[in-house]
Amino acid sequence: MAEKFRAARSDEERQARLQSILNAALDAFAEKGLGATRLEDIATRAGIAKGTIYLYFPSKQAVFEELIRSTIVLPVDILRTELLAQDLSAQTVFGLLSHWVRNEFLGTNREVIARLILSEVGRFPEIAAFCHRELVHPVMEFLKQIAQRACERGEFGSDVLVRFPQLAVASVLVAITWNDLFQDVEPLDLGAMIESHLDLLQRAMRSDL
Repeated sequence: MAEKFRAARSDEERQARLQSILNAALDAFAEKGLGATRLEDIATRAGIAKGTIYLYFPSKQAVFEELIRSTIVLPVDILRTELLAQDLSAQTVFGLLSHWVRNEFLGTNREVIARLILSEVGRFPEIAAFCHRELVHPVMEFLKQIAQRACERGEFGSDVLVRFPQLAVASVLVAITWNDLFQDVEPLDLGAMIESHLDLLQRAMRSDL
């Protein structure tokens, strides 16, 4: 039974309720899709009145954007900042990235949200613009920086990754799609596939070949 509409009494209660709304929203979006999910569905799953959601979010779109921001954008921003602050080779950076994808992305809520992004946001141009601004563009710029630094150091003999950083994340997109469509029929070690792809890409970029 949903609780009566009321404001949170403390910061701790507010944060707990916010997380409850986000958890309920993720379950609803994963089950019904973004388009078919209503705020009432989220409220019911969270055990709150629909009006309570409006204390936190003005719309369903805002709920989904906060899911993306809190679950993917912020952790990725932290990882990018840490890696750029260190004087690491491209090989080390790509190794750490593939480790993060294997351990912190595949099989987690982050992958669920990424699948929703790929399958749903074509119908929601504002969310697509949000994803590009907050996630895709910063990640592409980060990969360009790593590739440019590798070129300047002589680690890479080609600027292909500077011009097309999308190549570095292509295997992640394949992994998300494969997991969604074919993993039960033809299981793959998706983490190993991503590592192999990045290794092949770096070998193709090496200046000593």
